Amino acid sequence: MSRLLITILFLALFVLAEWYGFQAIRTVLQHTSPGTRRAAAIGYWVLTATVWALATWAMMTRHSSPAPFKTYLGSLPVIFLATKLVVLVFLLPEDLYRMGVLAVRSITQPSGTSNGLISRSEFLSRMALVVGSLPFISLVWGMAKGATDYQVKRVTLRFPNLPASFHGFKILQISDLHTGSFQSKEPLQRAVRMINAQNADLVFMTGDLVNNVATEVEEHIETLAQIKSELPIFSILGNHDYGDYVEWESPEAKRANLQRLMNNHAKIGWRLLMDEHHQIERNGEKIAVLGVQNWGAQMRFPKYGNLVQAHAGSHDAPFKILLSHDPSHWDAQVVNYPDIDLTLSGHTHGMQFGVNLPGFKWSPVQYAYKEWAGLYQRGKQYLYVNTGLGFLGYPGRVGFLPEITVFELQRA
Repeated sequence: MSRLLITILFLALFVLAEWYGFQAIRTVLQHTSPGTRRAAAIGYWVLTATVWALATWAMMTRHSSPAPFKTYLGSLPVIFLATKLVVLVFLLPEDLYRMGVLAVRSITQPSGTSNGLISRSEFLSRMALVVGSLPFISLVWGMAKGATDYQVKRVTLRFPNLPASFHGFKILQISDLHTGSFQSKEPLQRAVRMINAQNADLVFMTGDLVNNVATEVEEHIETLAQIKSELPIFSILGNHDYGDYVEWESPEAKRANLQRLMNNHAKIGWRLLMDEHHQIERNGEKIAVLGVQNWGAQMRFPKYGNLVQAHAGSHDAPFKILLSHDPSHWDAQVVNYPDIDLTLSGHTHGMQFGVNLPGFKWSPVQYAYKEWAGLYQRGKQYLYVNTGLGFLGYPGRVGFLPEITVFELQRA
């Protein structure tokens, strides 16, 4: 029932947004010639129909004949709808006011008196279109520039139990590459150069190497294999890596896809941690790196990971780092393991849209995830949520740009 209600509300919102977008243009052009108004009306509805038709085709064929450009086509309605929703916010209250005034007049004025129509404000319509153009411009910029505007973020963390040999140890995290979304090799090649320029001691990739199938990463294996690290590069799986969002011919085909993806991790040169841990030693002192399969507490995401298994046998390491793709895992399970000092996650992307300013950040994803971007602390434990290097769905980023995170560990 709730799904039906959500569908009805979405359709109502969609119809209202499209109608008010048209009304705003018609009001702004009310003093132009009839031919101009007619051409604008036809153009508006033809463009709207074309955008939705292309997006529908792209979404319906994305699995049978996948292509990155279909992601862009699928995003067009989102961009146009965002603009029209802003127009709706401006003009709907005006219409409610006009309706209220007419209702009062119909009651208070003598019968037979002409109530007349209250004209729509041309100024308000112009303002609605101007303000509505801001999300349009932002979302287009997010596709043209923001999607690959890689940012290096630096975080210093201090721990009293960090072995002295690891003081100043530099860790680099990338996450959510979603290689199937890239139309060329150049963006990831540029990202790899930026990664190598950080000269990290240890590199992690915290899940979602692909969107759906193992083959997506194969044209990028040579590029990703160029990431440099003296120590093994550790990776884990994210929810998109299992092929759960594809209709497979058989369970065997799905298992074969997962095995192929695991083999691709190895071809890149990454050590894929599947509910296990690895110890790193310096001057006789150890830290442990634990890695679990995807485990999500929110929105029915799969719980493949086994933290008990990954943690087993790591007790002799005084400092532990956990790689877990979904940040909801931290609050649900990880905090019950007080000897896990630092958890590194991804998954949320910062929803690839929001406001990210010093001292203030906002994104719609925060209403689904308590921890969704940046650093969090509970007691002596830390969680860092990387907002991802790639993109999915909307092929762009606004506010939360693609991220390479560099941590410096210090002994407190």
